[in-house]
Amino acid sequence: MIITFRQSLQNDIYDIINIQYESFNEDSVADLTADLLKDDTAEPRISLLAFDGDKPIGHILFTKATIENGDDNTLMHILAPLAVLPEYQNKGIGGMLIKAGLRRLKEIGSKVVFVLGHITYYPKHGFINDAGNLGYPAPYPIPEAVKDAWMVMPLTSEGLINKGKVICAKAMDSPEHWVE
Repeated sequence: MIITFRQSLQNDIYDIINIQYESFNEDSVADLTADLLKDDTAEPRISLLAFDGDKPIGHILFTKATIENGDDNTLMHILAPLAVLPEYQNKGIGGMLIKAGLRRLKEIGSKVVFVLGHITYYPKHGFINDAGNLGYPAPYPIPEAVKDAWMVMPLTSEGLINKGKVICAKAMDSPEHWVE
């Protein structure tokens, strides 16, 4: 199996939505992904597809984030969502997508990336649990029982900078998207 990656194109939307739906077995994540791919407030975004040969098997999306009342010139992103087709899961493809995405984020000058996700998976890839406690509250309150699911990663040697409440793209700015 040789896995390749590339930036997604507009005509990849069907493949992206299919991967999201098959991975999560629900419409909400696929619908959010489609909305984020159309949302101008998510720019600059990184949207990568993973392929096994010609077959699209995984997708990752990073959308722009800012800090409330902060410096809008500091580029930050939120990782959401990450999906790999079920038959390709547990083979390291998600990690490869994260690594490829982080490399692209650094290339465009992003300083910090956030994720609301599995509390043991994402730290394996460099994310730090409980971003709220580190000075980056999520756009909507994260329940105390799962506060470690809101995570952050600095992408530069500057570390964690410009702290404050994280503001996300409009398509993600709704409480139902902030439940882990």
